[in-house]
Amino acid sequence: MILTGVPGYELDSESAALFRRIQPGGFILFGRNIQSASQLRKLIDDLRDLSDTEPIITIDQEGGRVSRLRLIGNEPPNAQQLRDRNDVALVQRHGDVTGRLLRLFGFNLDLCPVLDISFDDEADNSLRGRCYGKNVEQVTRLAGAFNQAMRQQGILSCGKHFPGYSAATVDAHHDLPKIDRSRAELDTEELAVFRAFAGGSNAVDSMMICHGWYPTFNSAKRPASLSREIITNLLRDEFRFEGLIMTDDLDMGAILNEYGLEDTIRLAIEAGNDWVMICHRIAAIDEVHSVLGKLPADEIQRALDNVARTKTKLAAPDAFSEAKFREVDREIWDLRVAVLGEEEAARRSPEDGKRSPVETY
Repeated sequence: MILTGVPGYELDSESAALFRRIQPGGFILFGRNIQSASQLRKLIDDLRDLSDTEPIITIDQEGGRVSRLRLIGNEPPNAQQLRDRNDVALVQRHGDVTGRLLRLFGFNLDLCPVLDISFDDEADNSLRGRCYGKNVEQVTRLAGAFNQAMRQQGILSCGKHFPGYSAATVDAHHDLPKIDRSRAELDTEELAVFRAFAGGSNAVDSMMICHGWYPTFNSAKRPASLSREIITNLLRDEFRFEGLIMTDDLDMGAILNEYGLEDTIRLAIEAGNDWVMICHRIAAIDEVHSVLGKLPADEIQRALDNVARTKTKLAAPDAFSEAKFREVDREIWDLRVAVLGEEEAARRSPEDGKRSPVETY
């Protein structure tokens, strides 16, 4: 029930002992874990080797600035760049090559697609460049094409950020946004997209719950990630979503500024999450494990069953070689050129020198 970060480029003895004892259900990797292609594959193999049951190993590989693997290869186009081309075939290429790239390194879940609608491309809410559309139809069509193509390559998907982060005006990496949208407004836009990905041909394998306060669901201040009204009543019961449900990173300011660790974990599971995400306070997963052990048995079993059901869908990693990585990386460059043109593809992003929290979290 724990998705944990990993400290560095290799598995040190202290971390290995901690993970072997706690047996996290999954590991999430960041830029701090990526030095070279062969090093990354070895780290993932080592994490798999110390796990008694096959772990979920995940990353944020969306495109653009939220592409962890751009540290060792080419940067794929972002969702907005693909949206501006409005070509489903290019989005399918993106999903296909992303799936093959991740499978090569041993990942089995990608924390995407972003299903938020862009109400304002320049909004300072961490979504800049990450949205597939400005309306329900566009997001559903393009994010759906990415989702299906990536899943066909054996990589599970995650829709985020439920129930819709589009109207946030504050970045949850820093503080808890208050999202003043009526239920009718949400139903017409944000929730219409998530409903489309909760089941049917577009269904994602998991959903990530955002740290936003929605007064229409919780009159008292409470982030969606800790809200039973949003997770159980809305996503599970009303939308009938059967996949894995996880919090966004519980090390973000939106949570740290409001709750202690024990209350956070208890509220997260009571709300209906199956996974709690701890990306940076890695030593704290010992305490997290202890808190989980004190929760009602039925809540624990419900979450464990959902994790186990998700793990039945995991695909084995592909055999790794540097040559194969370079081949896939070349395809990413070709896609970048097809979307942006050669001159623009070669130009560095103006944001490269200004790392935002979403790139480091």
